[in-house]
Amino acid sequence: MPLLRAAGKGARWAGVAGYEGAKVGAKAGRRGASWVADKSEDLWDRVPAEEIGESIGEFLEEARDRISDTVESEIKDLRKAIKRQRRKLGV
Repeated sequence: MPLLRAAGKGARWAGVAGYEGAKVGAKAGRRGASWVADKSEDLWDRVPAEEIGESIGEFLEEARDRISDTVESEIKDLRKAIKRQRRKLGV
């Protein structure tokens, strides 16, 4: 059966090629991981951590202020609405 024989050869070739590709990929991965390990400290020193922390802190403070103002306004409106309803009901 020539068809099955050809399919077997194709599968064997694909297995060998896949194994070789995996070896090349593993080698490249090890090389990349090694580079990252060597350079990561230098790269991390370039990150402006203090500036990022300050800007996030300012953002959070501004968000808290806006939320507080919104909640106060809503509470004030709710109190007014309750007073109107009480007057309407005669309580």
